[in-house]
Amino acid sequence: MFFQFLSNNSSPCHPVSQAIYTPKNTSFLSVLNSHIKNRRFLTSATPKPLAIIVAKHISHIQAAVICAKRYDLEMRIRSGGHDDEGLSYVSNHPFLVLDMFKFHALDIDIASETVWVQVGATLGKLFYRIAEKSKVHVFPAGVCPGVGTGGHFSGGGFGNLMRKYCLSADNIIDAQKVTVNGSILDRKSMGEDVFWAIRGGGGASFGVILSWTIKLVRVPSMVTVFNVKRTLEQNATDVVYRWQQVADKLPKDLFIRAMPQAVNGSQEEKKTVQVSFIGHFLGKSKSLIPLMNVRFPELRLQQDDCSEMTWIESTLFWADFPIGTPTNALLWPSKADFSFKSKSDYVKEPIPKISLESIWKLSMEKGEKGWMQWNPYGGRMSEISESETPFPHRAGNIFKIQHFVQWVEEGTQAKNHYLKLSRALYKVMRQYVSKSPREAFLNYRDLDIGVASSSHNRTILIDSARMYGSKYFKGNLDRLMRAKTSIDPSNFFRNEQSNPPSPSNPAVSL
Repeated sequence: MFFQFLSNNSSPCHPVSQAIYTPKNTSFLSVLNSHIKNRRFLTSATPKPLAIIVAKHISHIQAAVICAKRYDLEMRIRSGGHDDEGLSYVSNHPFLVLDMFKFHALDIDIASETVWVQVGATLGKLFYRIAEKSKVHVFPAGVCPGVGTGGHFSGGGFGNLMRKYCLSADNIIDAQKVTVNGSILDRKSMGEDVFWAIRGGGGASFGVILSWTIKLVRVPSMVTVFNVKRTLEQNATDVVYRWQQVADKLPKDLFIRAMPQAVNGSQEEKKTVQVSFIGHFLGKSKSLIPLMNVRFPELRLQQDDCSEMTWIESTLFWADFPIGTPTNALLWPSKADFSFKSKSDYVKEPIPKISLESIWKLSMEKGEKGWMQWNPYGGRMSEISESETPFPHRAGNIFKIQHFVQWVEEGTQAKNHYLKLSRALYKVMRQYVSKSPREAFLNYRDLDIGVASSSHNRTILIDSARMYGSKYFKGNLDRLMRAKTSIDPSNFFRNEQSNPPSPSNPAVSL
């Protein structure tokens, strides 16, 4: 009945039957698994959708939404497949996957410095196509080229240009989306509240995002990158402590990430901690070196540490490709080579040296399966109001932490072991990070901080949403719920961490 209804609601010129994959299709699993980027969900025990709709035309999306709502099926919307908790392709309720990876077209207009890009396009494709048109125009976004623009932009989207040009969400000027009744809206027709909500509030709560119109920014023709490593034996603790004091106060053109990780030491069977200081400077090394000598001499940055290149070449450096890799590598598909668990934190006061030493000790005890990325804030990030977009983590933050544990072992026992490890490391950090709430970044989704209740009691549903929503959005959560009420009052577009309609709305569907 569902599939017949779906066919009846699709355009005869673009029959949806050609876009449907069910478990009866021999290619069902290959289509499903091809855009799963976390091996934690590549198991036979992972819940499977009743069908995958690989949308090739807008009418396929409209039909899928209308039919899923009619038959009370949940819909999971996937563009790149990089949701850290798999919420774009996993549900514990009967569900469909709406795959958007075929929606990957771009239209670049250098004269107006804008790009129209569909949500299935990856960051790598976006960067590469812009560079074909201009060497000095770029878009501020993340450093993983295989990530889709759909989830990345709608969750905020940060990268190494954020101290200069803020987040991806701060540079979006229009969007198109499909609503719960199948209508197609742009910024004007959806209204400013909904347009505000989808730029950092998670687009999948508000409909199916089709495309973005984004504003390009300018960079020099040459930039400088470096990766300087210091171990504990090389005074890494002192350098990290100083980094905390200067990283958010450096000029906006300079971004320096600190990445601590346990590694094998010089002595056999002895661990140490190595901190990588990975830098990106919008300019040449002849300007960078004197700046670092004055502002951050503790790193002892040398000319030999620096590599000058075009901005598009620097995206390969940040994606861990060897220097000299051809730029078309940005178009290569990403693979799910390992399982992982990600968490996030925000740091507002420098962590004392003695506490850093405690963190290093724990890292060495737990081995090499986990690492942290410490990403500096400040610059333009501190100049924008917390309420400008749903992303509230602005002034007052020195840096953001990504906690990451990865493993290659298969099976439930291994998964449970590493999830427990991730939670233990996260627990240790609580005394050093933001409090009331302990803030988190939506793009590093973490179900441990709360999930939406399945209760039919509206008050319980709202209270459960506040558990995670206050951490992701702080004081912006209430406006998000009001925007949700205006565009999806029945709560059709939902997942374990979606934004529910506001408490006063009587039409919430559970």
